[in-house]
Amino acid sequence: ELQPGDVVFSFSDTYIKAIGFVQRPAVTAPKPDFRTAGSNWSDTGWFVEVEFAPVVEPFRPREFMDAIQPLLADKYAPLRANGDGLQNLYLTEISAEFGQLLMQLSNANIPVLKEEFAPVGGSDDDVAIETEIQVRNLEGDLEGIQLVKARRGQGIFKANVRMIEKSCRITGVTEIKHLRASHIKPWSVSSNDEKLDGHNGLLLSPHVDHLFDRGFISFSDRGDVLVSHELRSDVLRKWSIDPRENVGAFNKHQVEYMDYHRDAVFRR
Repeated sequence: ELQPGDVVFSFSDTYIKAIGFVQRPAVTAPKPDFRTAGSNWSDTGWFVEVEFAPVVEPFRPREFMDAIQPLLADKYAPLRANGDGLQNLYLTEISAEFGQLLMQLSNANIPVLKEEFAPVGGSDDDVAIETEIQVRNLEGDLEGIQLVKARRGQGIFKANVRMIEKSCRITGVTEIKHLRASHIKPWSVSSNDEKLDGHNGLLLSPHVDHLFDRGFISFSDRGDVLVSHELRSDVLRKWSIDPRENVGAFNKHQVEYMDYHRDAVFRR
């Protein structure tokens, strides 16, 4: 029932910690690796792309139950009368009145967030993905569809990357609609697991993604920017990229992929 633009509140450890906005309708997808959690769930479920903004001052609903209690539904309410969450509910609908109250308690600038995280519909990538799915007769092939989306930096792959990367390493841009999920080890030579592995990706601004994808730049394990001798210096200057900048060290899993990028993609 979720539709682009719908609001999702993230409730974790008794706190409301983030407010999200649905980007695309739900699609069937293979269950991610939850390790011990979700072992009794079906291998096939729903994937909903949501862009979340952290609440600056997370709050506990239990501290406001006098106002919340009258707004709880009789069935499938996300909270008990004492403010504790129901463990068997992963996602549930709340009333508009309850949602408005949570927005007020979050002190979030909702109009600004709605503008920042407004769904971007009808993109060229969306059209290309649907066309490829039809041409390759992938309807119903959940893994095949996810891999098609991963190649274009969307869907589960992009969500996995966002669990690790929060912004473009070079420009510092955080608005996800202006960033691309770029594979470190190219999609064409990655295994199916590597194609969806969030450690095999970076969130990059489009012009940085172009340079990284084509091997004109790379990074050391410590985060130093490496520049190919084939890249003209005026390109960096016009794009305001400082090659002396350190973008921060990569974790041990990213390092394995970055090592491949330096050896096989980077134009030394």
